[in-house]
Amino acid sequence: MSAPPVRRPPPGPTADTSPTADHSPGADNRASVATAAAEPTGPPGPGPDHTGRPGAVLAVRLAATGVLAVLLAVAVTVSLAVGDRPIDPGVLVDALTDPIDGNVDHLVVWASRIPRTVGGLVVGAGMAVAGALIQAATRNPLADPGILGVNAGAAFCVAATVAVLGVTSLHLQLWAALVGALAATVIVLAIGAAGRAGTDPVRLTLAGVAFAAVMAGLTTALTLLNAHAFDAMRSWGAGSLSVRGLQGTLQCTPLIIAGIIAAAVAARSLNAVALGDDLARGLGVRIARTRVIAVIGVTLACGTATAIAGPIGFVGLMVPHVVRWFIGPNQGWIIGLSLLAGPVLMLTADVLARVVTPGGMPVGVVTAFLGAPVLIAMARSKAVSTL
Repeated sequence: MSAPPVRRPPPGPTADTSPTADHSPGADNRASVATAAAEPTGPPGPGPDHTGRPGAVLAVRLAATGVLAVLLAVAVTVSLAVGDRPIDPGVLVDALTDPIDGNVDHLVVWASRIPRTVGGLVVGAGMAVAGALIQAATRNPLADPGILGVNAGAAFCVAATVAVLGVTSLHLQLWAALVGALAATVIVLAIGAAGRAGTDPVRLTLAGVAFAAVMAGLTTALTLLNAHAFDAMRSWGAGSLSVRGLQGTLQCTPLIIAGIIAAAVAARSLNAVALGDDLARGLGVRIARTRVIAVIGVTLACGTATAIAGPIGFVGLMVPHVVRWFIGPNQGWIIGLSLLAGPVLMLTADVLARVVTPGGMPVGVVTAFLGAPVLIAMARSKAVSTL
């Protein structure tokens, strides 16, 4: 007799009936959250997080770090050597290592070039980190301390202290800038989060632009009605790295470092926030705590940078997007590389401001010329519709 035919199971997935299978009601939810957390959250494109090869991703990130470090060294050297009075490399080395009293080139290096270079390093890092932080916290790819009115709020408070109270102390102006930056951040975020739908990127951007316009108008009115305030804020109000000097910049630097530390603390949680509030809570992230730390970081970094150099715009918008395009949506890497890319952009813009016109122009004008086309291109691009 022939053996009976063997019945084969129908093709397709079958249920797992092993004793170790998890059939609890929450298993599907946990699996969904884990799957969502593992998927890339950045904008579609050629970024390394879309390759699926961790080794290649790490190699790209390390290569980007090396390239930015080299570019930063070049930017610092050019910033020290280029200006209305070009300085030879040998003379520059002598000025840095063995300055001579009465030597005009050495005096230019220490009185002008070094303060502006240190200012570009500090302000560029602060603005770039603040931009990366506010974009991640609000999940708004167009967020920027300038566009959301943080710079304008800080500038208005500084103008008010100078025009109304006659304040000339850097310390008091610094605290005024911090108060203005904090108030602007809280007000714009509250307006953007109003309504049942929660935080809306478009409403947040419109609220920031409107708030910035109102603060800019009030600042202009204060400076025009007060001759002392106009003279004190003429260069600072347009964005300049030569107003505070080396000592003033170094006095403000610890607060920018504190803002960068706050950004580093919040970075890991912001990766989960990028997935959405519900999924972030499912992963155990404390949303309110993360956003409070982010607001503190933006206030310290952006407010202090504004107190040093004035309301310079678009640095916090351009730098995080360029970094994210190359290394993917990991917030820790974005914040870390923005520390290098921000100063590169700021120093490059400052060098262009010195050589484009005789006598130079405010660096804020150059960043506006560079940033406005980038903003228009980003607004028209579908690739930056989400973070």
